[in-house]
Amino acid sequence: MSIVSNLELIRSTLPAGVGLVCVSKFHPAAMIREAYMAGERLFGESRVQELCAKHEELGDLTDLRWHFIGHLQTNKVKYIVPFVDLIHGVDSPRLLREINKEAVKVGRVVNCLLQVHVAREETKFGFSPDELLAYMEQGEWRACSGVRICGVMGMASNTDDVSCVRDDFRRIQEVYLQLKHLYFSDASSFCELSMGMSGDYQYALECGASLVRVGSSIFGHRVY
Repeated sequence: MSIVSNLELIRSTLPAGVGLVCVSKFHPAAMIREAYMAGERLFGESRVQELCAKHEELGDLTDLRWHFIGHLQTNKVKYIVPFVDLIHGVDSPRLLREINKEAVKVGRVVNCLLQVHVAREETKFGFSPDELLAYMEQGEWRACSGVRICGVMGMASNTDDVSCVRDDFRRIQEVYLQLKHLYFSDASSFCELSMGMSGDYQYALECGASLVRVGSSIFGHRVY
């Protein structure tokens, strides 16, 4: 199937109001352009060097919005802060401080999601639910004028056990709802719950996902 056909199929499964992040990592800019011409505007990359190269190559697409969805190293923050639309994986206080510092330098307020770790794999990044709640209570984030916290991101365990996947998404949703109630009840910008990928996004939708990150179901297997 073509990229256009794949997109039509995926769109048919998404409720109104749910955003589709087309995960374009490991795929050439020409494929992004094809999805753009089919109406998509949100594209997700996970490597800073690759994102910067595509941002430059596709600079004529002025309303294209880049989401950084991978693990972001603090020493690379400065390269994407000038243009990135949303950073999905803020997984530590140190990273949030660094994004804030670089954003203030260039006069931007950068949209960010706090990454929650509930999956069984230790290799995944993020705050545990308890760590995140303790961090928010401590309050350091309030002084970050260059950052706008827009919600929460998380990943389910890599397993075929659907009940486990659903449980993980429910836990991420619970954290999102707690933060909304405790700290962002009056903030309309705190509205994003980024969960679900090609293999499990339908379960994430059951638990209130507002953004799903879909790559292989759109573009196929990695090109490079």
